[in-house]
Amino acid sequence: MRPERHHRADDTETTALELNPGGEIPSEIDETGGEHGERLIDYDAELRLHYQRLRQAYEIRRTDRVLDIGCGTGQTTCDAARSAPAGSAHGVDSSALMIQRARHLSSLQGLINVTYQHADAETCRFPMEPFDIAISRFGTMFFADPVAAFANIGRALRPAARLVMMVWQAHEQNEWSTSIEHALVGTTAPPRETPGLFSLADPTSVNRILNSAGFSEANFTEVNEPVFYGQDVAAALDFVNRFQSTKDMLQRLEPASAEAATERLRQTLAAHQTREGVWLDSRSWIITAQRQ
Repeated sequence: MRPERHHRADDTETTALELNPGGEIPSEIDETGGEHGERLIDYDAELRLHYQRLRQAYEIRRTDRVLDIGCGTGQTTCDAARSAPAGSAHGVDSSALMIQRARHLSSLQGLINVTYQHADAETCRFPMEPFDIAISRFGTMFFADPVAAFANIGRALRPAARLVMMVWQAHEQNEWSTSIEHALVGTTAPPRETPGLFSLADPTSVNRILNSAGFSEANFTEVNEPVFYGQDVAAALDFVNRFQSTKDMLQRLEPASAEAATERLRQTLAAHQTREGVWLDSRSWIITAQRQ
């Protein structure tokens, strides 16, 4: 059943924070790891309605070699591997912890046509044999030099190979971003952040980047689906409090102000409670292009 949608009017001008939804947590393994017990965010649950649309756009063939950029803990890579049983899927991510989880998840599922690489896709050397398609679920928005990054990805693809990626539309088009930010910020605007999550929101800019990187025929398909933050307000608050940007913002505040911001955030999430959990409206692009 599709979740109920709660739309909230908010005329306050806000500044885009790096709310940074993170990596996925395989249900079969502990969500903590690393020397400091880092907790990974359940990205799979949050984005499941967006991901359903993205998977339909992949059109992966059974013999394809698939390159998954920003693979997180491997759900997208494993699904690609199952779609290409006579091919393979190779996931790349800059987080060593996520790659560790991805390998564990793939092993649990008995997948033998999956490999992973702990690397920065902007500069790394990919396997020599060219790929037939590159995919990404919100994994291409943080490149320091996007033209160089997409050119590097393009070099890993065969001529005429496809690029299929999902990115966020603009901050102001995403209720999850504007409402959470407003709750955290209150009446005091923080310093303006770099584009980050929304760096590929503008089709004109993305077209220019992709063309410069050796891709053509870029197409943009709008996806308007809510994101899931938890079964109840307590779970949703825990989820949002694990965003790095939420931690950074609260740490900049005095204790009393941080407490007030947390309460505003709790109230914001409570306003989005439905029978199916806490959902906030969001908009993304599915971008497809072809390597020249």
